[in-house]
Amino acid sequence: MSTTTGKGFGRLLVTIYGILAFAAVPRALVQIGRALPDVPLGYALSGFAAVVYVVATVALAVGRGRWRGIAWATVGIEAAGVLAVGVLSLVSDELRHDGSVWGLFGRDYGFVPLLLPFVGLWWLWRTRPTAAPAPDHLRNDHPSDTSLESEA
Repeated sequence: MSTTTGKGFGRLLVTIYGILAFAAVPRALVQIGRALPDVPLGYALSGFAAVVYVVATVALAVGRGRWRGIAWATVGIEAAGVLAVGVLSLVSDELRHDGSVWGLFGRDYGFVPLLLPFVGLWWLWRTRPTAAPAPDHLRNDHPSDTSLESEA
């Protein structure tokens, strides 16, 4: 099993994140640009979501070292954000109608924003680095340990 997030299935995941980032960034810029100086909350959240998607895309593509931690953080923020904004948009007219990426659980994006972070978290978990086995002299099942147990 690969411990790099950008290989195998991860390439598809990175591609989907990239497409979502490519869709979210221009939309957020247009929304925010048209609403200056009083940017509605929904537009600000779209801008935040766009940044999260860009950083998550890069972090998942690299998938090693510090970038792996950044991937965990951004995908986790994305999961929490889409759930929180999704629920709030059910009761807030401002969030429901402002076209936020995460509004109504990503309805404007085919609910991909709702599903994607959970697939991303699953992939990060599945590709997590595994610890190397302990040397024989440090393991509990070492043959020299069994002689003491048989004497007792």
